[in-house]
Amino acid sequence: MPLPYGWQWRLERWKNALGGLFGGEQQPRPKLCPVCGALVGIKATRCHECGANLHFSLAALSKKLSRLFGENEAPATTALLIANILMLGVSWLSFAAAGQGGGLTILWGLVGEAQYRLGASFGPAIFFENQWWRLVTAMFLHAGLVHIGFNMMALMQLGPPLEELYGSARYLFFYMVTGAFGFFVSAATGHFSLGASGALLGLVGLLLAITTKRGGAYMREIRSRLLTQVVILFALGFSGFMAMDNFAHGGGLAAGFLLGKLFADRKPVTAGERRTAYALGWLAGVVIIASFVLMLLHYHDPLPGR
Repeated sequence: MPLPYGWQWRLERWKNALGGLFGGEQQPRPKLCPVCGALVGIKATRCHECGANLHFSLAALSKKLSRLFGENEAPATTALLIANILMLGVSWLSFAAAGQGGGLTILWGLVGEAQYRLGASFGPAIFFENQWWRLVTAMFLHAGLVHIGFNMMALMQLGPPLEELYGSARYLFFYMVTGAFGFFVSAATGHFSLGASGALLGLVGLLLAITTKRGGAYMREIRSRLLTQVVILFALGFSGFMAMDNFAHGGGLAAGFLLGKLFADRKPVTAGERRTAYALGWLAGVVIIASFVLMLLHYHDPLPGR
C-alpha cells in the first residue's frame, strides 16, 4: 500500500537533507523568479517571463526594498511622504536647538539659517560654491505644518496613480528630476527656496502630457481642470499674497511635461525597458542619498558672507 502523498513529500525532504548532511548530492530543483514569481528552469540564469537576472537584479532588490513600506501599490510615494515628514521634524529640532522653535514657528516660520544648513536652494551656494546637492535636498524641506500639509495632500492625490502608471522606479526618477530642475530655475533667478511643490508641479506636467496623448472627453476635462488649477496657483504666486516660488513651479511643470512627452505612459513591458527603468530609479535613489550625505558633510560650513 503506497504512502499518502504528504508523507512521501516529507520523506523526500528528509532524504535530501540527510544526503546533504553526509556529503550526498541533492537533486537541483526549479526556482522561482524573485521579480515576477514565474517558475524557471534549474539551469536558467534569466527569467523567461520578465528577463530578470536570477543571480542579481536591480528589479529583485527594488521589490524587496518596496516591501519595507507595506504591500501597497505606491511604495515610492509612501517613502517620499515619510522622508518629508521626517525632515520637517529635523528642521523644527534645528530651530529649537537655536532657540527659535517656539510659538507658532512650527506652522509657517521654519525659514532661516537652519534650513539653509539643511540644504535649502540658494543660488550663490549652488553656482559659486558648487553645492549642487541643494537642488535635491531642498525638495524635502518645508516652512512648517501648513506648507507641508498642502504639499503632502497633493502628493497623496497625484503620486499613487502616476506611480501605478509608470512603475515605482521611473516615477521616483521623474519626481527627483522635475523637483531638481525646478530649483535650478529658481536658484538661477536668485531665489532662496524650499518645498516639494516644484516636484509636485512636475507630476502635474506629467499628467498634462498624458492628457495630450490620449483623446476623449474625459482627458479633455482632466486637462481643463489641471490648467485651471495651475493658472490659479501662478496667479496667487505673482500676487504676493502667498510666499510661492513660481520659478520653481514653472521649472518643475515644464520638466514634467517634457518627460511625459518623451516616455510612454505605461509600465515597462520588455526586459530592456525594465532594466532601463530600474536603473533610472536606482540612479534617483543614489542621488537623493548622496545629496543628504553631502548636506551633512557641509552642515557646519560658514554661512555666505561670513
